[in-house]
Amino acid sequence: MIELTAAQVAAATGGRLHADPDVTVTGAVIIDSREAGPGTLFVALPGERVDGHDFAARAVAAGAALVLAGRELDGLPTVVVDDPQEALGELARYVLATVREAAADGEAPRVVGVTGSVGKTTTKDLLGQLLTPEAGEGDDAIIVPTGSFNNEIGLPLTVLRVTGRTRFLVAEMGADHIGNIAYLTRIAPPDVGVVLAVGVAHVGHFGSVEAIAKTKAEMVSGVVDGGTVVLNADDLRVAAMAGQAAPGTTLRTFGTIPSADVRAEDITVDASGRASFTLRVAQDGAASERRADVALQLVGPHHVSNALAAATVALRLGVPVADVAQRLSAATARSPHRMAVTERPDGVTVIDDAYNANPDSMKAALRTLAVMAGRTRRSVAVLGEMRELGDGARAAHDEIGRLVVRLNVKQLVVVGDGAYHIHEGAMQEGSWGSESIFVPDLDAARTLLDESLEPGDVVLVKSSLGSGLWELGDHLSMALTAKDNNK
Repeated sequence: MIELTAAQVAAATGGRLHADPDVTVTGAVIIDSREAGPGTLFVALPGERVDGHDFAARAVAAGAALVLAGRELDGLPTVVVDDPQEALGELARYVLATVREAAADGEAPRVVGVTGSVGKTTTKDLLGQLLTPEAGEGDDAIIVPTGSFNNEIGLPLTVLRVTGRTRFLVAEMGADHIGNIAYLTRIAPPDVGVVLAVGVAHVGHFGSVEAIAKTKAEMVSGVVDGGTVVLNADDLRVAAMAGQAAPGTTLRTFGTIPSADVRAEDITVDASGRASFTLRVAQDGAASERRADVALQLVGPHHVSNALAAATVALRLGVPVADVAQRLSAATARSPHRMAVTERPDGVTVIDDAYNANPDSMKAALRTLAVMAGRTRRSVAVLGEMRELGDGARAAHDEIGRLVVRLNVKQLVVVGDGAYHIHEGAMQEGSWGSESIFVPDLDAARTLLDESLEPGDVVLVKSSLGSGLWELGDHLSMALTAKDNNK
């Protein structure tokens, strides 16, 4: 982060200063006292289980220069605000605006905002790999969040890493309520705003798919004046958002339909689940197109759409087509538990996609499992609950169970009561006996799989994060089967 005095922090957040106004923050902004070091700013966030205020003294003892808190803390240098989380966002907004205003012409950081029901993290990771060579030297030349820092806390923490040397800021923006994207774009107004897809993720919070579409469309109105909006032409709800763009906004589309500005043609998928395609880019005012071949390293044909979105942004920011294709072909998965493939020494292939799940991503992962297993290997789907689906949860889980049978997945293991209707759907569709097994918890699933997996099996682990199957993904990725260990 740029250096700020305590007085500047107080002014930016509307806080009351209980510290020397000249105390200077020279380090990072943190919310975990264990990360405190010389010059850091510790934000004391109240939580469901712990209260950050209780750890403020520890942070200061470790070198934190200042605390942003919701109450006075005796003996500690503090800026007191009504709501520390809201103040964190205000501070991030102030820092980015300050850096932008201080930059010379053409040197201000270009902000890319990415939202969508699926694909945000993968697209963000791809953008980091496409834009890093353009950013220049230094860890702060391009800021890309780690993991899924995409909410009211994670996004400000990402923005606060910006310095005067930053050329690109890639901001992942998630939502579970109407107004979330609008709030995040006020903190970091994008030069380029991307909408990937509208699905049913978090529909339990939103109430309807239409409300989800309305929220994702907040990205379109959130871009800076004269900015660029990038929309998925294959998703009708996303494509319709073009009508909400302000005058002067540049529109770019991606997809597989012929009218998309950036599109994929001749898509093929190999036995490892990796897709190749011809990247075709329309040129403004020209009859000809630019073309290049792409061979993705990411597992799953659904990543073609993510790659097209990232390519469209990179092209808009000046990266040549040939470089875009080359970098896409070299790009790797950067975030854990997202279609991470492990080839175990005992011949079992594990596909760990247990970071998150909704009906769309679950279907994509299952189709990838079927492709990778083919006709010669046994496919095993280990599935947990898809959360936040509201009244449609039972039907959505039932549909997934039926799809498992239609894809001829050889073994289904359903974990936890919240996912039971996946098992029920499979049984109703025609799976019987031991082809579909329900187990109550992770321990039971771990025991079952350690005893039953055989060399050559291809295993998919997939659920919402809160279901905890990522722990099973870690276990299966790192361990040989129990039978082999006991030999």
